[in-house]
Amino acid sequence: MDLENQNRVKNFAEQYGDENLIVIVGAAEAESAGLAAETVTAGDPTFAGPLAGVQLGLRVYHAVEPTFKEAVDAEVYDEQIGMMEMVLDVDSIVEEMKSIREQFCKFKD
Repeated sequence: MDLENQNRVKNFAEQYGDENLIVIVGAAEAESAGLAAETVTAGDPTFAGPLAGVQLGLRVYHAVEPTFKEAVDAEVYDEQIGMMEMVLDVDSIVEEMKSIREQFCKFKD
């Protein structure tokens, strides 16, 4: 997650409260998605950005996870994400995101 997006997330958390945020990531690989998820939950693992050492514990999901997919209009989902869902390793992404949430998310659904 780039420094600008880290700053946005940090500012939103301060403005709206951690409990009121959900972060949706869309990285094409499980490892990249996991890094972004770890950044908004446990803090920037590279210790280079605004979230270095900041453990927000936010809820975070990938756009191909069933929880997100079920929460949005099916037609819009198919139009915007459906093609990508066919080429991504969805199972690996879901597993990675679930692992990050279980380890670092302070809010349980």
